[in-house]
Amino acid sequence: MAKRLIPLLNRVLVEKITPPSKTTAGILLPEKTSKLNSGKVVAVGPGYHDREGKLVPVSVKEGETVLLPEYGGTEVKLGEKEYHLYRDEDILGTLHD
Repeated sequence: MAKRLIPLLNRVLVEKITPPSKTTAGILLPEKTSKLNSGKVVAVGPGYHDREGKLVPVSVKEGETVLLPEYGGTEVKLGEKEYHLYRDEDILGTLHD
């Protein structure tokens, strides 16, 4: 469903990662530890044009895991899933294993 939405300019469509609320052993985790500001990039826009008219591409790619700000972004609901739209400069960084 998210493939139908292609972000414009330098916007990035992100699906937030929801961490598990309990461990594999069945121990419930506190709500504070279950809040994680990361997400997976679902779609990216083409970028924006600078003052000279050159295209500046988006710095992240589809499939990357990114660190998100605590507040911001635009919530988008497509089907039953919730996504968030962020500007490229609002994304704090990429996460690697």
